[in-house]
Amino acid sequence: MKEQIDKLYRNTFLTKEEYIDLLSKLTQTGQQGQRDYLYQKARTVREKYYQKKVYTRGLIEFSNYCKNNCYYCGIRAENQNVERYRLTPEEILACADEGYHLGFRTVVLQSGEDFFYDTKQIGNLVAAIKKQHADTAVTLSLGEREKPVYQYWYDCGADRYLLRHETATKTHYQKLHPSGLSFEHRIQCLLDLKEIGYQVGAGFMVGSPFQTLEHLAAELLFLKKLEPHMVGIGPFIAQKDSPFAAYPNGTLDQTLVLLALIRLTLPKVLLPATTALGTIDPQGREKGILAGANVVMPNLSPAAVRKKYQLYDNKICTGEESAQCRGCLETRIRSVGYELVTERGDYVDLAVCTKRGE
Repeated sequence: MKEQIDKLYRNTFLTKEEYIDLLSKLTQTGQQGQRDYLYQKARTVREKYYQKKVYTRGLIEFSNYCKNNCYYCGIRAENQNVERYRLTPEEILACADEGYHLGFRTVVLQSGEDFFYDTKQIGNLVAAIKKQHADTAVTLSLGEREKPVYQYWYDCGADRYLLRHETATKTHYQKLHPSGLSFEHRIQCLLDLKEIGYQVGAGFMVGSPFQTLEHLAAELLFLKKLEPHMVGIGPFIAQKDSPFAAYPNGTLDQTLVLLALIRLTLPKVLLPATTALGTIDPQGREKGILAGANVVMPNLSPAAVRKKYQLYDNKICTGEESAQCRGCLETRIRSVGYELVTERGDYVDLAVCTKRGE
């Protein structure tokens, strides 16, 4: 097992069969020593490129309306138990301003696939944030759109785009999504975003229904080929009003193993320790940092709406104000030997990931 980990550490390609074998062994009980060895190697690699820095992204969840019916999601269109909301442009900009004064140099505008805000309105928001705070990176996470829309937002000043592909296997994708959604289109969106020049984030759920070790190995191979600049993964957490309400959650150990394997597979990647990880374990985000992650994404949304953006159950930090979120995270990150920094936190090799030369 150590031989395979060392191969990854040396940036040597693993086959799908080797990934499956490694995943099988690392997720067995009684293998904590091997997992610790993996995490130590992952930390060494992330510190080579990012030192002890942990970057923050201020998340503004500005709408929980969504036109889609993904089977795992709490804000799916057919969920009648969601109290829907939309923030006004003025409220969104106020959140971004507050985040800037708290030390955030990246804001993430995230929503369900809500076309209430048209292409131009989103572009205006991006341009307004960049005009007010020129040293702030603007990240969008608004789902699948067509390439000209992505290009327009990029031209307005958007720097990054997050689009979880959720699974790299088409047959698995079809078990997680209704027939109206296309696996091919999802992947094409990621390719379009990279071609335009965004810093691109992909990602998937760990332990989602019907997922196998073969699927997880396929994820690692897909990510190696795509080479995104950020990968957001977290454990699947069942949502009580979704068709997958009765399915078991993903596990902490499996998620940490995948974080570390992604770090070794993509050494320079920006890798969040997600809120979902902190939801399944009180020390989940700290453990994620110790497994190779180097990003956290506290919430800048108004406290009054945070509980309404429930993609999964028991989400943490829904009652805290923005300053509380940042202060809490700063203490937590310091407790495991790392430092929450006030920087944009760009992908380390900007010559590769942007056409702007910023």
